[in-house]
Amino acid sequence: MARYFGKKREEDGHTHEWTVYVKPYHNEDMSTYIKKVQFKLHDSYANQTRVLTHPPYEVTETGWGEFEIGVKIFFHDPNERPVTLYHILKLFQSSPGTSCITFIPATAPLSSASIPCATPDGGKKILVAETYEELVFQEPSAMLHQLLQNSPQLTLSEHRHHTDFDAKKLKTLTNITLGKEKVSREIGDLRNKIQLAKETLSKFKEKISEAQTDGITD
Repeated sequence: MARYFGKKREEDGHTHEWTVYVKPYHNEDMSTYIKKVQFKLHDSYANQTRVLTHPPYEVTETGWGEFEIGVKIFFHDPNERPVTLYHILKLFQSSPGTSCITFIPATAPLSSASIPCATPDGGKKILVAETYEELVFQEPSAMLHQLLQNSPQLTLSEHRHHTDFDAKKLKTLTNITLGKEKVSREIGDLRNKIQLAKETLSKFKEKISEAQTDGITD
């Protein structure tokens, strides 16, 4: 997520404060099975590699441009290979996959916070660009399986994300279905056009053959 300062900072030209993070979807304590999370920032930062060994797994910085952040997740099980993910840091509302919310107390429902982005108002608007990533462990070891099964909840209260991933998933599936239907219709139209072209070509060949036959007869 990113917050606009309202103007360019004089000392370094930075325009935004941003935070990149790895959070659990079901609000469990990921430190049970995650050993550390490594964030690889842009080379322009003095310390490009940031390592977090306990939650919250997040890095807060300031800057002026968007770039790709490498996220590497290490597990307590030494037999499990680290997982590398990539996330595009987004600072501007024009970027795809972003939404704007008003910063309000965590006790309020997030649904009431979702509003269209407006002109910067002193940094009160927060730009959010969350992505859902799913870790799938193929035949995990007994150690990792036990760790995954025994991850305690961080809080007992209902946990909400800034992004409604269920709605986003439904929208994506709907778009895929509509896309398949559109492609199917276009394929059908092309097949009809090809068939019509074949029939037209066949008629032309028949007429040419008839004309040649008439010429020979004459």
